Amino acid sequence: MIITLHINGKEESVECLPGEMLTEVLRRAGYLEVKKGCDTGNCGVCTVLLEGKPVLSCSYLAIRADGKEVTTIQGLAGEAKKFAQFLTAEGADQCGFCAPGFALTVLSMKKELHDPNEAEIRHYLAGNLCRCSGYEGQIRAIKKYLEAEHA
Repeated sequence: MIITLHINGKEESVECLPGEMLTEVLRRAGYLEVKKGCDTGNCGVCTVLLEGKPVLSCSYLAIRADGKEVTTIQGLAGEAKKFAQFLTAEGADQCGFCAPGFALTVLSMKKELHDPNEAEIRHYLAGNLCRCSGYEGQIRAIKKYLEAEHA
């Protein structure tokens, strides 16, 4: 079947097989920045924004996204680049595999939560796994990024 997605501000008609997950549909449509990780909804690597909220695209049926706004990391490249500078300054961006999903989650959090404390930040990021770090540098980077954005 054909579904319509509004991907990064562009309307696209894409083929969707019954039971197919959003990750597969997006990647087949050429959005290879949507990464595949665990395929079980546990790592956050496949995160995209659906109607502005983070979703794990590997466990989200593509048919449910029909007619909705989907944003990949490319759709927020400018904002993501700003955030990446804070990650780099804190030494928190190592291999980069988790970075797109992680960044999209942080950018969504910035819009949803005003001046979150560390516990709220950690709660919002639950499910975004990084195998390179202990998250301390990332938390520092997030705090500094949010502080700079609200200044």
